Amino acid sequence: MSSEPVEAERAMAETEAVPFEAALKRLEEIVERLGDGNLALDDSLKLFQEGMELCKLCTKKLDEAEYRVEKLMETSGGELTVESFEVKE
Repeated sequence: MSSEPVEAERAMAETEAVPFEAALKRLEEIVERLGDGNLALDDSLKLFQEGMELCKLCTKKLDEAEYRVEKLMETSGGELTVESFEVKE
């Protein structure tokens, strides 16, 4: 019996505990290393997999933050209401 599913679950649980900023920094490092093109195929695949997991984690954390912002929007009358969060450019 393979321990890969157990190891994958453990790695994902550890990844979930990583703060957004640390995950993003590591993702940037991975992109840079993969972009250099100096890695062996196996190493590239491992980094790519790690990068995809970090990308999912960052997306999840951003979605959660957006939801919290939506929940915290306050009307002019002081009541809390759910509103779409729009970034002003």
